[in-house]
Parts: sequence; C-alpha cells; structure tokens
Amino acid sequence: MNAPAPEAHRRSVVVTGGGAAGYFAAIACAEANPRCAVTLYEATAHPLAKVRVSGGGRCNVTHACFEPRALIERYPRGARELLGPFHRFGPRETVAWFADRGVELKTESDGRVFPTTDNSGTIVACLQAAAARAGVRVVTQRGVTAARRAAAGFAVELNGGETIAASRLLLATGGNRGSAGLTIAAAFGHTIVPPVPSLFTFHIADDRLRGLEGVVAPEATAAVAGTRWRAGGPVLVTHWGLSGPAILRLSAWAARDLHAVDYRFGLTINWAGAATVPALAEQLSAERSAHPRRQVATANPLGLPARLWERLVAAAGVPAEAAWASVSNAALRALAAAVGTSELAVTGKSMNKEEFVTCGGVALPEVDFATMESSRCPGLHFAGEVLDVDGVTGGFNFQAAWTTGWHAGRAMARE
Repeated sequence: MNAPAPEAHRRSVVVTGGGAAGYFAAIACAEANPRCAVTLYEATAHPLAKVRVSGGGRCNVTHACFEPRALIERYPRGARELLGPFHRFGPRETVAWFADRGVELKTESDGRVFPTTDNSGTIVACLQAAAARAGVRVVTQRGVTAARRAAAGFAVELNGGETIAASRLLLATGGNRGSAGLTIAAAFGHTIVPPVPSLFTFHIADDRLRGLEGVVAPEATAAVAGTRWRAGGPVLVTHWGLSGPAILRLSAWAARDLHAVDYRFGLTINWAGAATVPALAEQLSAERSAHPRRQVATANPLGLPARLWERLVAAAGVPAEAAWASVSNAALRALAAAVGTSELAVTGKSMNKEEFVTCGGVALPEVDFATMESSRCPGLHFAGEVLDVDGVTGGFNFQAAWTTGWHAGRAMARE
C-alpha cells in the first residue's frame, strides 16, 4: 500500500455515524485511496453498538443467499435499487472480505451467517482493526449536527460548535426519526419518507396463548386479516403475544400499514403452515378412521407442539378426554379451523431489541445506487438505514449496510 499523502494535500472525507454502514464506508474509502483523510464521527461513546447486540450477541453478519435476484426478494423496500449493487458486492464478497481480515464465518441451517466464534465482538474488533490499519480517524462523542455547501465541498458543524471542512460527506446515521442525517439530507433538498418501525413483535392477550410462553410452531403462516400481507416460518409464543421469524417478517412487509392502524389489527395464524382448512380436515378425518380409540388431546396427527395442540383442541370445543371416534364431522371441521385459521387481536407492538430496524429515510429515486451519491447535492453520499431501505430478519439489513457502505466508500475515494 502506498504511504499516505501529507495531511495538507489529502482530500477530507467525513463520515457521520459509527455503525456498520459508516465503518464499512470509511474503511472502503481509506483502503481504496490513501490520499483521503477519512474521519468518522460517532455521536455516542459506543460505536458499532448495534453490531454488538445483533443476533443475540453473535452478530448475524449476512445471509447465504448468493443470487442477487433471490436476495432482493428479502427487502420490502429498496429491492430494485439494490439489485445492481448486490451484483458488485453481495454476501459472497462480504464473506470474502471478512475472511481476508482473519474472520471465519459459518452458515447455519436456515442460511444465517455468523462468525465461528459465535461472538459479535469478533466482528466489532475486525472492523475497528481494519479502520485503524487503513488510517481512518474515529472520533466518538462528537456528532455532526448540520452541514452546508462550501467552496471546497462542505462546511460540517459538530456538536460543541466546531466547524470542519470536508470534500465529501457521508451520512450513515441510521433511520430513526430523530436522526441528524435525515435533518441534514432534508436541508440539502432531499425528500424524507417518514420513518416507522419495522421488525417488531405483536402484543396479543388471548386465553388460547396464555401459559404457552416459549412454545414454537415450527412451520406456521401469519397473515394480517383483510390484506395481502402474509409470511411463513416459525412462530414463537411469548409472555406478551407472538414473535419469531414469521412474525418479524410479516411486520417488515406490512410496516407502513400496521403503523397506519396504530398496531391494532386482526391476525390470522395457520399453525400448520400452508395447509388449507379442508386439507387439515382430511388429515384429521384420516386420524379418526385409523385410530378411533386414541384420545384427541394426546394423539396429534399434525406434528404441532403438544401444549399448543391441547389448547387448540379445547378452543374447538372438543373435550380433553374425548376419543377420536366421538368427534363429529362438525367438531372435526371446527378443530381444522382452529388450527388453520386462528383469529387473534393484536393490540400493540414491541421492538425486537436485537433487530431494531426502521423503514423510511431518504427517498431512493434521489440517490445514485452505483455510487450512493445524492442527485440533489454532488459530493453527498448515503449508506445504511438513513436510506428508505430495509430487509427482513436473517442478516439482510447488515448486508445492505455492507453493500451500500462499500459502494459509497469506493465512490468517495475517487479523485
């Protein structure tokens, strides 16, 4: 690598936001062009905080989905815009990037990718070491509060009153409603799509769920009643309602609609996955014919968790001690409906702490996704959740951060 140019002759690149996207962009810029003096400003004392807590402290780095057209199907917002960038830097390149810096990753059965250490500190340490090697200056507890055009590029204001000069400015401050990055982008003429939560769990108070905390239906389907929104996968019963991959995915796709109704809506759960109620009724009828003397509450032909099955049997009005032979056709259809179309009332939400994500941010038509540069203000770039981009759970939001950060950093490095 060439020696860095003298400070006075180096172009100044300012990155605001010390999360995954900001770090990755700063590293990409500094590695691509040692003549860039790259400074990353983080408003808090804890950069990469979200990386540390993600995946239960293991850090779900990416997802083993290596075909860009399949990958973009995991993004409720930003899919079309990310297709080109994923062709140039996607999950395969992410795995190679970390491997080149001494971090071995592993793929779990559901496609999620983690460090083999199962410790998010491995990823944090890698990013911090890569930034240090590349010459990135990291300044914590100093946030960027405003920016304006200047002769040399930008005049960037920091909290505390200091103003610094920058040739290029990257906003990677996340998508929270109070994000300074969104305020700065709006000041430069960008349209801001109002941020709302994505990836959250559902509050449900229903006797059918009470006492089932910790029970998982491994192949369920969840749907917002009266809409096209539905998602499949494991559903977890919690103390406050429902969670699990299917619920989180559903919350992501329906994020704006659920915000509009203040998170009060009807939810339909098919505990048996995609099977229709008539198909379920046929399975139950076959069980009745094959094992008429077996007790319904203990003879579960659908492979559901035992406690959940018992609760659904009760909800269908079938006595706990009843044998299959005593179940009428009407009761059998009621049991099939209880399994396949459980209607639940959602009364609120809780953020999934490990996966805190918002949809909303800088409007995508105003950004060049080849360079992540603003179409309204040359020299201004974006990366990560400050954009109106978000993915479902499973490592997809981190992949969007790595991808947009890499493209922004490389673009800012160009003379």
